Amino acid sequence: MAYILGRKIGMTRVFNQHGDSVSVTIIEAGPCVVVQKKTKAKEGYDAIQVGFSDKKVRGKRNNDGTRRRNNWPGAPLAGHFAKAGTSAFEYVKEFRPAKVDEFTVGQELTSALFKAGERVDLSGLTKGKGFQGVVRRWGFAGGPETHGSMCHRAPGSIGTSAEPSRVFPGKRMGGHMGDVMRTSRNIEIVSVDTENGLILVKGPVPGAKRGYVMVQPTTFRGPGGAKTRKDHVEAKSSNPMKQSKKA
Repeated sequence: MAYILGRKIGMTRVFNQHGDSVSVTIIEAGPCVVVQKKTKAKEGYDAIQVGFSDKKVRGKRNNDGTRRRNNWPGAPLAGHFAKAGTSAFEYVKEFRPAKVDEFTVGQELTSALFKAGERVDLSGLTKGKGFQGVVRRWGFAGGPETHGSMCHRAPGSIGTSAEPSRVFPGKRMGGHMGDVMRTSRNIEIVSVDTENGLILVKGPVPGAKRGYVMVQPTTFRGPGGAKTRKDHVEAKSSNPMKQSKKA
């Protein structure tokens, strides 16, 4: 099974064998390096930690021009990379493959691990929209647009009467929108350019251009997806509290 980290480059189109135009998204996949291998005996679960995009550490200067100590990476992170014998990476994520023994620390992962026609899951941070009102965030219809109306895009009443006299949790209101981790499942790989380290996929890819993406075998058990749940163990979520107990 192939796992890799990449960067969303943009979109283009290719022509299939029938001459039809197919819209695809270009992903710069790797090269990545396995920074750490976790086991049940030591960490409590099997996983591999993968690093992508070398981080260039540059010296910073004070206002008077004198050089000062770098603040990245800190001592713990620098020691973590030094223990693995790798350079410092800007993007580090964990995957939970079914067979961790197939990977070794320092192993390089490239786009050559993938083939055209395979199905993958793509995870990344969605575009940040900032603070948005209820019309854009939740699709509220809004109030009348006629002259004299005082509530064109207002949320309306949010409270209750004397009992229970509070706003219920989960009330749809204005707030921060976007910039959350999302996964597009069962995405087809149209083509693989191993020479340039590119993967062309057909389907939605979360995030903006130049955003980081996690590429892993799909867990979708529908047409073209994984046959059984044992074929793949889903990657660890950034928030353990949101993980399913069945995973």
